[in-house]
Amino acid sequence: MATFKQKTIQTKNGKSYIAQHPGVRTVTKINDRVKNKHGIPSEEKVCDEMFKLVIVEPKVTIESFDSYVEMMELANKAYYFVTGVDDPEEQKEDDADDDQQTRS
Repeated sequence: MATFKQKTIQTKNGKSYIAQHPGVRTVTKINDRVKNKHGIPSEEKVCDEMFKLVIVEPKVTIESFDSYVEMMELANKAYYFVTGVDDPEEQKEDDADDDQQTRS
């Protein structure tokens, strides 16, 4: 049986959320469910799935947010986490840190 990995996700406005990987099979099912008939992911479906199955604390829904940007930031970071894709924002920060260390 798989151990479900957790990660703390911090948004730009300073809020922290705990994400829990729901397992590989569940991630494949999520990927199938969020796409429309043309294979394009639906933002609403991605958010619903991430908030229902991945963000475990605090529990949120689309209606929990006043800001579309904040909602999408959290959903995207949760999606990057479960799919194993590097978060482009984190990668920029890591690259900037590497550049700073190189110059020192």
